[in-house]
Amino acid sequence: MFPAAEKRFIRSNFITIVVLFLVIVAGGIVRSTGSGMGCPDWPKCFNRIIPPTDVSQLPVGYEEHYITGRAKKNERFAKIIEFFGYRDLATKIRHDKSILEHEEFNVAKTWTEYANRLVGVVAGFCLLFTAIYSFTYIKSKRSIFIWSVVNVFVVVVQAWLGSIVVSTNLTPWVITVHMLLALVIVAISIYTYFKATTLRDKSILINRDSSGLKVLAIVSLVLMLVQVVFGTEVREIVDMLTASGMPREDFIQNIGQHFEIHRWLAYSSLILVIVLFFLVRTKFSSSTVQARFGTLLFILVGIQMLSGIILARFAVPAFAQTTHLVIGSLLFGCQYYLMLLLGKSQR
Repeated sequence: MFPAAEKRFIRSNFITIVVLFLVIVAGGIVRSTGSGMGCPDWPKCFNRIIPPTDVSQLPVGYEEHYITGRAKKNERFAKIIEFFGYRDLATKIRHDKSILEHEEFNVAKTWTEYANRLVGVVAGFCLLFTAIYSFTYIKSKRSIFIWSVVNVFVVVVQAWLGSIVVSTNLTPWVITVHMLLALVIVAISIYTYFKATTLRDKSILINRDSSGLKVLAIVSLVLMLVQVVFGTEVREIVDMLTASGMPREDFIQNIGQHFEIHRWLAYSSLILVIVLFFLVRTKFSSSTVQARFGTLLFILVGIQMLSGIILARFAVPAFAQTTHLVIGSLLFGCQYYLMLLLGKSQR
C-alpha cells in the first residue's frame, strides 16, 4: 500500500517519537536525582567526550575555567532576552551570583547527565534522518516535509537551550521552557506521523461527524497544557525548597497557591478525560484506533492522578516526580494523537 520511501519515513518517524519520550524519561531521572549539573560544561562533559570516573581525572582548575565560560555565555543570553524586551530578567541573570556557583564532582550524577545527553544526541539524529526521508512527500504532501524540516531547527534551538540550562546553573524558568519545547517537538513528530499514515490509508479515520468530540478533545488538551505550566512552576518551587534544606515532608504546605491551582486543574482535566473516554467508546467500536487510544488516555490519566497523590501524601518522593513527568508527557502525546484521530475522513 505504501511505497518503500514512505514506509522508510513512517518507520523513522515512529522510532523518533519513541526516542523523544526516552529523552523525557532521561530528563526526568536527571532532574529527580539532582544530576542536572553533573557536567558543568556543554556539549562535552568536563571538556571530555567520555566523562571522568574519578576526581583525579578532572582538568586542573576546571572550576574557574567553566565559571568564566558560563559567565560569558550568560551575558550573551542576557543580551538576547533584553533585545526582546525582558530587561529585568536580563539584569537578574547578570547579577545572580548563585548561577556561577559550581557543584562538587559526583560520578553518579555526571554519568546520569551524560546518559541523558547521549539519548538527546540519538533523538537529534533520528529527527535529522526523518527530515531527510520526508523529501519523498515534497510533492504529494508538502506539509509533512515542511514540518519535518522545521522540527530539526526546533531541536537545534532545544539543544542551545540545553546549553543555557547548564550555563545558568539550572535556572528554573529556563528548565520550564526547555520542557515545553520538548513537548512541541513531540507534537510535531506525532503530527507528521499521523499525516503520513493517513495519506494513503484513510480507513483509520471514520467517515462520520465527530466535530463535537474533537472540540472536547481540543479543550481537554489546552487545559492539560495549562496544567503542565502550573505543574512546572510547582516543580520550580520544589527545587528552591530542596536547595533551602527544608525537609521534604514540609514541601506541600509551603508551595502555596500554585499547588492548589495545579491540583484543581488536574481534577478538571480528569473529568474531561472521563467524559471524552465514554463519548469515544459510545461513538466508536472497540476495534477502532480511536477507542483504543481513548482507553489508553483513561488509563494514563488514572496513573497520573495516582502519582500526584503519592507526591502530595508521601513527602514528594523522587521516583514519583519522574513518574509524574513521564506519564504527563505520554498523556499529552496520547491526547494530541486522539484529537487528530477524531478528524473526519476526507474521502
